Amino acid sequence: MLKNFISKKIKTTDALINTKIGGTGPPILLMHGYPQTHLMWHKIAPLLSKEFTVIVTDLRGYGDSSKPETDNRHIVYSKKRMALDQVEVMKALGFEKFYAVGHDRGARVLHRMMIDNQNSVKKAVFMDIVPTLTMYNTADKNFAYNYYHWFFLTQPYDFPERLIGGNPEYYLRRKIKAWGKNKDFIPEEVFNEYLRCFSNKETIHASCEDYRASFTIDLEHDKNDYGKKIKNPIYVMWGEYGFVGNNYQVIDVWKEYATNVKGRGLPCGHYIPEESPVETLKFLLEFLNEDK
Repeated sequence: MLKNFISKKIKTTDALINTKIGGTGPPILLMHGYPQTHLMWHKIAPLLSKEFTVIVTDLRGYGDSSKPETDNRHIVYSKKRMALDQVEVMKALGFEKFYAVGHDRGARVLHRMMIDNQNSVKKAVFMDIVPTLTMYNTADKNFAYNYYHWFFLTQPYDFPERLIGGNPEYYLRRKIKAWGKNKDFIPEEVFNEYLRCFSNKETIHASCEDYRASFTIDLEHDKNDYGKKIKNPIYVMWGEYGFVGNNYQVIDVWKEYATNVKGRGLPCGHYIPEESPVETLKFLLEFLNEDK
């Protein structure tokens, strides 16, 4: 479904990252969210590849990337480790500096990357998130209801794993339907690929570990680094009909974490590149090309 993209498995320090590369021009890394894979970029990656060398990956624990064995502190699935994977993938491909875009979990990985490896990223685009620390610090009844998975998936092993694993297709369809506001935005062949990957028990476990890490070790790292503002330009997008857009002043929140922030809402729910691909591509290219 990503025609003319080359597939590679790239070894990082402690993971094997499924990667696809297409196009020519400046390098841009695209990172997906939960509960999806690199295929979430299928509507815009081919168009971006006309101007950029596009690299799409599966985060560790997701898709066809490896699922490293976890530890009691969930460090293996910390955003530090997940971000380092992505930087190492880009270096393995010969890219010391690049543009980066993250949606959902991929955006949280990108946030950590901008703290730990800011010199690697020229510009960053964050889709439909505000930082994890802010979301937990402002959690209320509304947050708990709409983002219940942030608390469900963090429960001790193997409670969420068993419940999701009992019927992963039902869980996946309900989750995507609840967050997506534009009708029929995911073709069935794409959904089936998401389901193939998400039905893997190791993927279910690894994705829970991703959220357990956000609830524990990631918060420690974020608290320790609060005040270290991102200096490189960032652009934030959010779905106007989604939870983030309806509950946060997104640009104002990001200004607590970065010094150069632009952004806008798009007419969609959570799955921005799939629900509003035309608008996503338009504003993404405007931001990336504004210095040319």
